[in-house]
Amino acid sequence: MSSKSANGYSINNNIQSSPPTSPRNRQNCRRRLRRRGSFAMLHRRNLLLLVPVLYFTGLISCVRPLFSLLQFSGLAPGAVYRSHEIFQKLWADIEADNSSAVELSSVWIYKRKLKEQRPCSIGTTASSKDSLGANLYLIVDANGGLNQQRSSICNAVVIAGLLNATLLIPRLEFHSVWRDSSGFGDIYDEDHFMSSLKDYITVVKELPAELMERYDSNISNIQNLRVQAWAPPRYYLEEVYPVLFKRRVVRISPFANRLSMHLPSHLQFLRCFSNYEALRFSLAISALAKKLVKRMIERSTNSVGKYISVHLRFEEDMVAFSCCIYDGGQVEKSEMDVVREKGWGKKFKQKYRVIAPGLNRKNGKCPMTPVEVGMMLRGMGFAKDTPIYLASGKIYQADRYLAPLRKMFPLLQTKETLATKDELAPFEGYSSRLAAVDYLVCLFSEVFVTTQGGNFPHFLIGHRRYLFNGHAKTIKPDKIKLVTLLQNTSTSWIDFKDQMGSMLAESDRKGIMVPRVKKSTRKGSVYSNPLPECRCLWESKRAINRSNSYLMVDR
Repeated sequence: MSSKSANGYSINNNIQSSPPTSPRNRQNCRRRLRRRGSFAMLHRRNLLLLVPVLYFTGLISCVRPLFSLLQFSGLAPGAVYRSHEIFQKLWADIEADNSSAVELSSVWIYKRKLKEQRPCSIGTTASSKDSLGANLYLIVDANGGLNQQRSSICNAVVIAGLLNATLLIPRLEFHSVWRDSSGFGDIYDEDHFMSSLKDYITVVKELPAELMERYDSNISNIQNLRVQAWAPPRYYLEEVYPVLFKRRVVRISPFANRLSMHLPSHLQFLRCFSNYEALRFSLAISALAKKLVKRMIERSTNSVGKYISVHLRFEEDMVAFSCCIYDGGQVEKSEMDVVREKGWGKKFKQKYRVIAPGLNRKNGKCPMTPVEVGMMLRGMGFAKDTPIYLASGKIYQADRYLAPLRKMFPLLQTKETLATKDELAPFEGYSSRLAAVDYLVCLFSEVFVTTQGGNFPHFLIGHRRYLFNGHAKTIKPDKIKLVTLLQNTSTSWIDFKDQMGSMLAESDRKGIMVPRVKKSTRKGSVYSNPLPECRCLWESKRAINRSNSYLMVDR
């Protein structure tokens, strides 16, 4: 039964109405609502933070299949290695082609012109030697391979001159990849290094006894300074010199790439002098190299004693590091995984590391195989009887990969074929000493072919320019163009030759260009382009008969 209240609304008498909400209950309700609102806001914030994570996770999962498509799809020219297949298809035409467009006897076409003619002042260098230099000592650990260590040594000379310090013969750091325990004197002529620099800095083989006693006769106890990469001279004067002055001796390790390429002319002169005059390979290395150069000349009678050299980077560790895929299938993959694990640990198994062999090859980053080098050179016009010196470490699966190159160039030689076992025995197990032998034989070749880049060709190209009147013929292949051509199974030998002729012309054009940049950069340094920055040294009396005095061979 219901009745109407005074305000006109009906009331059900059978249902008990709820009491009105008390002020305390209303406050609790508001708190619950606020709490629910905070949780909702926090939840929304967490969702907003989670969205980018989910996005990038999804992106990575999408990118990996995309890379796989790029690697193996025919839509990505140059991504797949088919060079051996192309070689087999074209071999009959290559073998029948007896024409030659390149004559080694007339390969020197260009003369490098030096436009910058500033007055030379080589009598003074970084600083005037005084008694202070005898009390301060600089120690550096040169890390890396042969030529990275070489740059560290040259930079150490510059820093010693800048700080007016005595330089301890640089220590060569043992590397887990190169695994060469050679000391400075095993690779370079210590006495020549010290005597040739005596007018500029003092170089010693040992620290004074009283300093060694202070550090318990252990150089590792001497304070090691961590220097920033590509540091300018000012950094050494402001940061390193105060510590050196206080402690009398400092050690810098590692030392590779710890000095700016751009230096004032008097410091740059020291760098030039160190690289091109003070650093001379040891007697053992020079003697073996001289024999190999002589034997290459004797085997090159048809080309007037001239030969070309090829720096091939197809060693096992190089193939593994590049993460490129060739045609060895699962066996190759398993072998490369083992090499990567041994040399670099878990570096290549990091969670978000993307390995894209096809993309690497397409971008010209994969080491060239011997068959690719051979086809390129034959296509450029080098005849079958061209003498070739192959500079390399131990080639990956050498029997299989070198066979096509030997078919194309039967006069191919290496240090192993030119030297006797007894002659090579003292160098076995020392990769830097063997690389130094290769360096010298390549230095005196008529043409140098670089296939991968790195410090070896970087230094060699500049050294050849320095020795041979500002220009020496170097072939730098356009690898991006080359891999595209060597994936096209419909390519004819005539078309391939046309492309290689254009590539050689472009390589020559770039090779004779004098860099226009006024400042040396990391890519264009005095090590690869010694002129004009090393011109004063190049024109000085110190550089007279430099090619003959370096190895005492007739070129």
